[in-house]
Formats: sequence, structure tokens, C-alpha cells
Amino acid sequence: MTDVTLEMVEQVTAGGTEQRLGYLPVQHSALKNAEIIPMSLRSVHFVMPGGVDDPSAPSGGNAYDRRVTLDLPGFGWQVHQHAVPGEWPRPGAAARTELARVLANLPDDTVVLLDGLVACGVPEIIVPEAERLRLVVLVHLPLGDETGLEPALAAELDAKERAVLRAVPAVVATSDWAVRRLVSHHGLAPDRVHVAAPGADIAPLASGTDGVSRLLCVAAVTPRKGQHRLVEALAAVTDLPWSCVCVGGLGHDPQYVAKLQVMIQKYGLQDRLHLAGPQAGAQLDASYAAADLMVLASYAETYGMAVTEALARGIPVLATDVGGVAEAVGRAPDGGVPGILVPPEDPAALASELRGWFGEADVRRRLKAAARGRRAALGGWAATARSLAGVLGRLPNEPRRAA
Repeated sequence: MTDVTLEMVEQVTAGGTEQRLGYLPVQHSALKNAEIIPMSLRSVHFVMPGGVDDPSAPSGGNAYDRRVTLDLPGFGWQVHQHAVPGEWPRPGAAARTELARVLANLPDDTVVLLDGLVACGVPEIIVPEAERLRLVVLVHLPLGDETGLEPALAAELDAKERAVLRAVPAVVATSDWAVRRLVSHHGLAPDRVHVAAPGADIAPLASGTDGVSRLLCVAAVTPRKGQHRLVEALAAVTDLPWSCVCVGGLGHDPQYVAKLQVMIQKYGLQDRLHLAGPQAGAQLDASYAAADLMVLASYAETYGMAVTEALARGIPVLATDVGGVAEAVGRAPDGGVPGILVPPEDPAALASELRGWFGEADVRRRLKAAARGRRAALGGWAATARSLAGVLGRLPNEPRRAA
């Protein structure tokens, strides 16, 4: 059916009777080579953490879940959302009961997408349901990789996650690095683990402050995000004219936040380093717009959505070389690298690169040019939803026991 024909059948006829299309014209550029999408969408039930929409506790995983929920219908999947409150991945009795109820109420052969934070800690609920439901688990971060866990708890969560991931027909991770990690660590069949990398919305170029001195860290204030290493690095370069804003939730680990505040006071940085708390919308846009350099000192990242959010505004990145961060930083089309990666566990290396950023104009020019090139080449969220829809569409017709 041609575009002209589509336009004609949408018009009201001379007799006043509206002709209804049996198809929805393609909305996404990612499907520009396709012609039409049937209006009768297939259904997927998406089970997410209860706080997925909580503005006081933003996270990359929550943002990812919300966005693909909006974009999947454009690729043939109607999404039914089930946000289950609980202290995931270690829920109490009420949360367990609610999750079990949600799944038990779904008919056999239903396609279900589960956020790994909810699914991977409760194999006693998920594994039996894999015998009758067509389950896909979306892993934002392997449970045992969370920084600060007691070794016994990390091992327990790791074993539970392995049981869940081995029981389901498909697993989705957010980077090629994360796919390799899950396959090797849990002994999963490579053809059952798929990548759907986060997208990025291109935003206006950040004007910055003075082109060099405003540093921005966007990350929940937790041990895994390593803000204490950033404080140590900044304490070593107090002779430089920097200021730093840390945007991110303060309620995940209050003890860590308190220790961080003590460190800031100890080094006399309270007038230069600001814990701004969570931000969203125009407030977060303003923080990015004022930034000259994004800094991230994480211990573990499967991808690093804050990295691409910065690059989507042409802001260079200084980050620890962990997990999928190198994938998020990527390269500009001309091969330029829009960021500097330093070894983890090395605040001195972070401080050294900060000195280079402040002291070498050529370094800044090169990084900024590469960031703008990378900005133009970033993949959008439509590509993420297309990848995820492809995984859902290739599920076996019936549930099966996984090896």
C-alpha cells in the first residue's frame, strides 16, 4: 500500500462514512525500510519495581523501563505494566505474595518481560512460572555486582540470579560487555542472551560555564557510584578553579551519604562540591547545560546512561574504565574519543586527568570536538525498543525447560 493510498483511505468519503485503516503507518525512523505495522498489537506484560516512577529515587534502570514501555507499541507490542512494590531484590513477604499473584493471574503462554531487580532474587517464584509463561528477564545490573554487599549476601544473590536466568528462554542485557559477563559468569547459552543498549535523546548543546571548570556527576549517591573517590581526587587538585555538582538520589544509602558529607567537610570542599539530590526535567537539563565536563567514578556499570546523556549534549566525559562504560563513551565517526577512562580504584589517576583537562587547551578542544561528533552518532531509543521487540518476537511458541 503506498503512502498516497494510505492518505486517501484515511479521508472521510463523500457520503460521510470514515474509512478505517487496518494498519498503522510506521512512526519510527528505525523501521524506515518496513511498510506497515498491524494495529492488532501483540501483548507483553512488563513486571517492574514499584518505585519505577518515583522522582526521588531516579535510576538508569527505571528510566530505561519507562522509556521502552512507551516505545514498544511502535514495534508491534502493547505493554501491560505491573509495578510491584517491595525492597527488591530482597523483598518482604507482602511483595513476594504480590509478585506471585501477578504472575499466577496471567494465562498460560503469556509473554512476560521482567526487570531483573524484581525477578532475579526470587527463583522460588520465577522458576516454576517459567514452565507455563514465556519469560524474558531484563538485567540492568547483575545482583552480585552491587558494591558494598557482604560476601555471603553477594554469593546468595548471585546463586539466585543464576537459577532464574537459566530457567527462562531469553535474557536481555544493556551492553555487549554485560552479555559477555552474564554468559560467562552464569554459564548461559550465548544464543539466549541478547543486547538492547539504552538509547539517548539528542539535546541542545551544553553552553557550559567557562568551558573548563564546572564538573557534573549524575549518579545516585551510593558506594557503587564511588563519589568518595571523586571527593578524594578533587581534594588533590584544590589549587585548580573547579566547582562540582553531584546530582542523584540521596536516599538509597543514608550511611554512605553521611560519610561522604564528613569527607567533604574534612577536605574543606563544602563551598565547591554540592550534593544536589535528585533532579529531573528542566532542573536536570539546566545542570547539564551548565556543565563543562562529566565525571563518573563508578565501581561497576553495565553501560552508563549518564555518559550518553552528557554526550547527547556534547559534554566530554572523564570516567572509570569499568563494565560497559567504554561502550557508552564510544567514538565519534572520525574515530575521536569523547572521553578519558581511568583505572578503577585510583583517585590519583582521576586527579591527574583533571590536571590535564585544566592545563591543556588542546586536550579540551579534542575532547569537545569528539563529544559533538559522538552526539550526532548516538543511537535513539527506537533502536532499543526495536531490539527488545525482536527478542520478544523470537520467543518459542511454548514455554520450555531451560538447560
